[in-house]
Amino acid sequence: MSNPRFDDARRFLYAEGRLLERRLFGVLFEGAGADGIVDAVRGYRNADGGFGHGLEPDKRVPDSQPLDVEAAFWAMDTAGRFDSGLARAACDFLQGIGPGVGTLTASYRGYPHAPHWGDWAVIPDINPTAGIAAMLWKHDVDHPWRAAATAFCWERIDAGLTEEAHGFGETLAFLAQVPDRSRADDVAAKAAAHLGSLRMFRLDPGEPGYGVTPLHYAPAPDSRWAGLFEPSVIKAHLDALAAEQREDGGWPISWEPIGPAAGYECRGAETLRALRTLRAYGRL
Repeated sequence: MSNPRFDDARRFLYAEGRLLERRLFGVLFEGAGADGIVDAVRGYRNADGGFGHGLEPDKRVPDSQPLDVEAAFWAMDTAGRFDSGLARAACDFLQGIGPGVGTLTASYRGYPHAPHWGDWAVIPDINPTAGIAAMLWKHDVDHPWRAAATAFCWERIDAGLTEEAHGFGETLAFLAQVPDRSRADDVAAKAAAHLGSLRMFRLDPGEPGYGVTPLHYAPAPDSRWAGLFEPSVIKAHLDALAAEQREDGGWPISWEPIGPAAGYECRGAETLRALRTLRAYGRL
C-alpha cells in the first residue's frame, strides 16, 4: 500500500500553489481561520456579483463565469465559512443568464483558455447549474434564482440522467441537497445502474488518461454516494491516487492547461483534493 509524502506535498503547495489553495491548506491541515478564504475568494469578484479572473484556472477571462461562481461556493464550503451575502449577489449575476446556466459565457472566447473548452460550454446545462443550486440548498441561501434553477434541474433529470460524468456528479450533488427528498431518493435509486453508461468515467483505476473516478463522487467514506461502489473499488482508487504523487510532492493533472502558470495552479488544486481524500479514508 502506497502512502503519500505529506511533508513534500505541503512544501509543493507553499512553493507552487496559489493563494487560495495555500489558505485552504492552512484551514484544513494547520488550524488557520476560515475568514481568509472568504477574503481570497472576494478578490475574484466582479461588480455584477459574479466571480471571474480565472478562479477556476483553465481560462483567464476576467468576466464573471458560472464555473467560477461554483468554484467560489466550493472554496467557501470547504473552509466551513459560507458567506450568504456573496452567494446571493452571485445569484443576481446568474439570474441575468437564465434559470439554467452553461459552464462559461461567450466572453471566454476572447481570452486564453485550455483547449478542452468549446461552444458546448455556453449552453445551459445540468453542469454547473445543479452543483450551484446544491450549494445554495446546503447553506440555506434563498434567492429567486435558486427556485428557477431547481425547476430547470428537475426538468433535465426527469428527461433522463445525463451520460456525461461531470454532469452526473453535479446531479448527485443536487440530489443530496434538494429538499424534495422523496423525489430525490427515487432518482438516486437509479444512480448505480447508470454508472456504466457514463462518458469520461474511470471505474478502472488503471485506465490511462483523463476521467472522473469514484473518489470524485465519494471523496470520504461517509459521503452520500460511497455506497455506489464496492470497498475493493474504493481501495484500488485510493492506492492509485496515493501512487500518483510526483517527486516534487504534488499531484499531476491529466489535461492540457493553458500554460505553465495555470498548470501549477491546477496541480495545486489537485494536490489539495488528493490530500483531503486520502486523509478522509485514513491513508494520510
